[in-house]
Amino acid sequence: MPETRPRTVLAIVCLGVVLSSLDMFIVNVAMPSLSRGFGGASLASLSWVLNAYTVTFAALLVPAGRLADRYGRRGGFLLGVAIFTAGSALCAAATGVGTLVAFRVIQAAGGALLMPTSLGLVLAAYPPERRGGAVRTWASMGGVAAALGPVVGGLLVTASWRWIFLVNVPVGVLALVAGARLLPRPASERQPLPDLPGALLLAAGIASFTLALVRGHDWGWSSGRVLGALAAAGVLIAAFLYRCARHTSPVLEFALLRLPGFSVATTVSFLFSVGFGAMLLSTVLWLQDVWDWSALRAGLAVVPGPALVPVFGAVAGRLIPVLKPGRVIALGCAVFSAGVAYWAVNADPHPDYLGHVLPGMLLTGTGVGLAMPTIFSSASASVPAHRFSTGSAVVSMARQLGFVVGVAVLVAVLAGTADPVAAFRHGWLVIAAVMLSSAAAALLLPVPAPPDVSAGLSRAPQDSPAADGRHHRPPVQVAPSPAE
Repeated sequence: MPETRPRTVLAIVCLGVVLSSLDMFIVNVAMPSLSRGFGGASLASLSWVLNAYTVTFAALLVPAGRLADRYGRRGGFLLGVAIFTAGSALCAAATGVGTLVAFRVIQAAGGALLMPTSLGLVLAAYPPERRGGAVRTWASMGGVAAALGPVVGGLLVTASWRWIFLVNVPVGVLALVAGARLLPRPASERQPLPDLPGALLLAAGIASFTLALVRGHDWGWSSGRVLGALAAAGVLIAAFLYRCARHTSPVLEFALLRLPGFSVATTVSFLFSVGFGAMLLSTVLWLQDVWDWSALRAGLAVVPGPALVPVFGAVAGRLIPVLKPGRVIALGCAVFSAGVAYWAVNADPHPDYLGHVLPGMLLTGTGVGLAMPTIFSSASASVPAHRFSTGSAVVSMARQLGFVVGVAVLVAVLAGTADPVAAFRHGWLVIAAVMLSSAAAALLLPVPAPPDVSAGLSRAPQDSPAADGRHHRPPVQVAPSPAE
């Protein structure tokens, strides 16, 4: 196979990113249609159509990244696209909320495999000095696709909610054909097998925590079921962390978190995604449930925000050499926070798109463009080459967990106030506060080292006993920071 140009690799894998990111949020705008189609199902029940996807996606991201490092990123990407496409077809055929949630889990498994492998392929295709721009492009595509989900969903729901899943099939087939013909085969690494039981513990723990948040109002915050779900979440997460400390190939590698800047970027990714996920759901619910707009009209109303994401993603690339990544991210989070605060202050049940919604949409779109691509490029700059897929998967895992928590918190806040206007106002103020905390965390991000000295984790020797997957500590070392 002749050598493939980096831009071709980027274009192909972005098809996969669009698939996964678009479908993660395209369901938002279909919530009222799904409720009608499934006999008036509640928002708390339907939220699992979102959360089952993101919980599974988050839990499997790192194991999928490790499998890609071990067996090949090209094959992992193609397999992920195939599973995601098949899962989409199954979702379109679902006959109830339960079956739809189950098929969304299959979708998420495919998405979890294609997402880290897509970034791993991009990083392997570009030389170190060009990786930052490539990662910003990759992240911008994901952000645009995620934010455009309500727009595409609004168009498709006018025919049937099933089309929000069927639309993935031709795109998936195109990505499979192009990828099989044109994607290169980066060298794989001899890695130990990933800790799949640990991933299941993480998924169960996050699901229990989410259940407590989503059902807290209905069951009572001091009820035995809510307290039991919270206790179960604590036990499961503790067991997960215990496995991470002992397993040779953990879901969360503590040594990665000691890399300069990586732990900060991961924390910022989580906090930013809490606000981003809650914001996307809140806008379409406000427009459809409070203003009584159609799914199509609500989706089109969101367009100005995502339209600014690639524009300000490019602006962020020019600001980084001047302000440094942490300040650019903090600026984006602060602008985003101002946008949702504007909605909270100006919330009105009488529709006024130009005065009430559009200014906040422009501010949040600007904030996403400045912050999201810079978060990913900052995290990737902290990870050595042989941990590309795994490192990107950890950051993406934090992002998905943030989405789960954001949706759950929003559902809990909306359910806790009878007056819908006051409920949304409270929700937007919570989102604004979360974004300000993300901005504060971003200011702690250190200036990344030049690519040729960005070492952190040493490779396991090819004959290392760690490669056989048995439960013992791997030979992982972390380079000391300059402060040490």
